Amino acid sequence: ETLEFMRAAGLLFQLATPLALYRAAGFAAIPAVRASAACAAMSVAAVPTLSAESAAALDVELMAQPGFSLDQLMELAGLSVASAVEKHFPRDTHPRVLVVCGPGNNGGDGLVAARHLYHFGRAVTVVLPKRNTKVPIFTNLAVQLHALHVPVLDTLPALEGFDVIVDAIFGFSFAGEVRPPFDSILKSLRETAVPLASVDVPSGWDVDGVDIPATGLRPAVLISLTAPKGCARGFMGAHYLGGRFVPPEIAAKYALEGLPAYPGAEQVVRLS
Repeated sequence: ETLEFMRAAGLLFQLATPLALYRAAGFAAIPAVRASAACAAMSVAAVPTLSAESAAALDVELMAQPGFSLDQLMELAGLSVASAVEKHFPRDTHPRVLVVCGPGNNGGDGLVAARHLYHFGRAVTVVLPKRNTKVPIFTNLAVQLHALHVPVLDTLPALEGFDVIVDAIFGFSFAGEVRPPFDSILKSLRETAVPLASVDVPSGWDVDGVDIPATGLRPAVLISLTAPKGCARGFMGAHYLGGRFVPPEIAAKYALEGLPAYPGAEQVVRLS
């Protein structure tokens, strides 16, 4: 889940990774938003969103103009995901985290998040059913987890052994049918009582539309990256935004100036 045309159209070798494909499916308009210290009240119409096409184009610009590399963006995105999980799920009640990763950039974000969650003191297990051996960064991320003795499995373990599950399977470039082994994985994740946190787009959802009832997950938490995607209007849970790395000129080009400011040194801001 992350790459189909390598960070959306591929420029250099790194850009040739289908990042757009998996930087996953997000949201269009945010439902009701609660005001709190970490969440400023705002109307649905006030929150900018990105279509799948715009999200892919924005990624290409980030790597072409400011000169971000794929691994930089993945590191920042993964840190945002880990920060949202750390903020939403207390460590004393949710110490055991399962991170389920797809083969694209969304999965890469999950691998980075798993490393940070380990360093945050969580007991982390990773599921990586399809390994991306074509792009070195994915091999490197897996090696980093092995160095920390974080289990990286090929299949789902018993889900009742975990307190929270991170869905980092499919991203904003995903389209079409969910194929094995991810069809059975999504089925298991839909049926579990363990709370889910989805990265950028709940896996199985149409990025620019709504949930696909037959396959879509029902996460308790959504962590949008850069900006919510079109399908966010159908999300009713806790919604966080991460990815505070977009230069002002690019933010203006994609009409993202209306996104809320990140407080202090926070990596995420709560939207609802």
